[in-house]
Amino acid sequence: MPRSVNTVASRARRKKMLKAAKGYWGRRSNVWTVAKNAVEKGWTYAY
Repeated sequence: MPRSVNTVASRARRKKMLKAAKGYWGRRSNVWTVAKNAVEKGWTYAY
């Protein structure tokens, strides 16, 4: 039996992060790992 993965939740999580990275320059706006790092760093600067 294939492994069950909750794709809906993981995709939503990635979409949320990529939406937060909208307007960033280059790959920071559309490549998951780069965008994730950029957004997380931006959120730390927010406080």
